[in-house]
Amino acid sequence: MNNWLGLIIGNSRLHWCYFEDEKMCQTWNTPQVDSLGELCDIVDKTLYFHIKQQIPLYIASVVPSATKIYLSLPQTRIINPITIPLRDIYSTMGVDRVLTLWGAGCNYGFPCLVIDSGTALTFTGADENKKFIGGAILPGVRLQLQTLFFNTAALPEIEIIKEITPRWAKNTPSAIQSGVLYTIIAGIKDFSQDWLKKYPESKVILTGGDAVLLGQYLEEVFPSMTDKVYVDSNLIFLGIKEYLKLNN
Repeated sequence: MNNWLGLIIGNSRLHWCYFEDEKMCQTWNTPQVDSLGELCDIVDKTLYFHIKQQIPLYIASVVPSATKIYLSLPQTRIINPITIPLRDIYSTMGVDRVLTLWGAGCNYGFPCLVIDSGTALTFTGADENKKFIGGAILPGVRLQLQTLFFNTAALPEIEIIKEITPRWAKNTPSAIQSGVLYTIIAGIKDFSQDWLKKYPESKVILTGGDAVLLGQYLEEVFPSMTDKVYVDSNLIFLGIKEYLKLNN
């Protein structure tokens, strides 16, 4: 497999990984860019070095228009999820959901439920036969907070916080945090419990940019869920690794 880079082009950021064979050595998050020149200006020296070395760059994108920038790089390889042997995947399913589900199953075992907490919060499950069972999609934490700010006249802009606010808030900013965070945490608990009723032996894995924070919130609000939900922020990179094992 040798050394390689992975790039996830997300809705709000770029997510990079560097592997030496099957060992993940480093990850980075960078802003979206409009050109390769702009990219070279913002990445750190290590990532820039790997890009200039022209080692294989495997890309999975949920923003097709942003992918064009990288097609001029000779080392670019676009990931095609059709080669991943998950059953009943529908044609328009996001490559990020397919990769995280495959990464979860290969590293934690099937059946599994993946909860991916990025711009969107997604639930994606597969059974013991690697068959896609279904899932759900809703706005992620930051998107919910931003929506209230941009679509109302008086509500303030709120940032996600490291410690969950009291449920019964006494001011507007705390009330917004309470409404968004407790609802999301309750949803994670409800979906997880319903899945585990159907597949008691399954693993539930929380991943994505907000996985660590949501895992902390879940532990604080619903301590009984601590041993039922695993946190693995780099699950999609493991999905790329497993994809390469299939296709190399």
